[in-house]
Amino acid sequence: MDGSMRLDHFAAEDGVNPKDVPYRTLYTGARMPAIGLGTFGSDHASAHEVAEAVRGAAEVGYRLFDCAAVYGNERLIGESLRAVMAAGIEREELWVTSKLWNDKHAEEDVIPACRQSLRDLQLDYLDLYLIHWPFPNHHAAGVDVHSRDAQAQPYIHANYMKTWRQLEKLVEMGLVRHIGTSNMTIPKLEMLLRDAAIAPAANEMELHPHFQQPELFEFVRSHNMVPIAYSPIGSPNRPVRDRTPEDTVDVADPVIVGIAQRLGIHPAAVCIKWAVQRGQVPIPMSTKRSHYLANLRAVVSDPLTEADMQAIAGIDKNCRLIKGQVFLWKEGQDWEDLWDVKGVITPP
Repeated sequence: MDGSMRLDHFAAEDGVNPKDVPYRTLYTGARMPAIGLGTFGSDHASAHEVAEAVRGAAEVGYRLFDCAAVYGNERLIGESLRAVMAAGIEREELWVTSKLWNDKHAEEDVIPACRQSLRDLQLDYLDLYLIHWPFPNHHAAGVDVHSRDAQAQPYIHANYMKTWRQLEKLVEMGLVRHIGTSNMTIPKLEMLLRDAAIAPAANEMELHPHFQQPELFEFVRSHNMVPIAYSPIGSPNRPVRDRTPEDTVDVADPVIVGIAQRLGIHPAAVCIKWAVQRGQVPIPMSTKRSHYLANLRAVVSDPLTEADMQAIAGIDKNCRLIKGQVFLWKEGQDWEDLWDVKGVITPP
């Protein structure tokens, strides 16, 4: 039995057939799986644990892996990707995303940063490469939310476009198949769409039942971008430093719990089912096989009812969990200044 047969047989018996997983069609015609495994280990999962989860998730049927240089684990994930491809999964079956970190926005740094991610991931190309944040404001890992980059800058569109032009070169060089954005707002995306030679194929954004971002979500979809949802179950394992008293808990919401009890599944799986049916691509992160397998099974099982979907639409609390305080650029600002809540880009 060859490697491909071994892995397909394993997934069919212990996991999910990847061919049964829904997908999104990008404006290029490429097909992106409708669920992926996130690889941000935060403070609770080591690089080794995340890399092992990538290997295990591929075994049970995952084909999309959302990575980033700043997570500090791409080299070990690369070992896992090499192993699963050696076991029979073809490169073209995988969808691998990586992201450009904030200290690499300078024109001369973009292409080398992408090449480094490719070396670490042991790949010849990326399916999707994102600008991780629209602010070139670096901070060390694990700092307090009150930490600030001494050279912090506001969003400057001309500078962002210089970075974007380098991503477009990566497409032209064949190192990247698609490029996209992350943590953007409608005013910023409007200018990017106006000026880009190669349009963004996706926008990665916080999306979960208590933070549905309906206006941005519809804007992204109406402009031929796929909305990729991070923190899709409400990021229960985010660091304590990122929590505020007003934060709510999606998986404890009575509506989510009630649906979960009726279906006999975990509330987290309800959040994942909702996300896929709504049209976003959730990228839940877990290192526990039972958890990431349950999430995958949730999206190939019977769908939520229309009444369920309407009930979940009614529990949006506009509760942003990942506020990004460390990217603020001057004293006296509030984290909402990062998100253009008044419909215009916050002035310098």
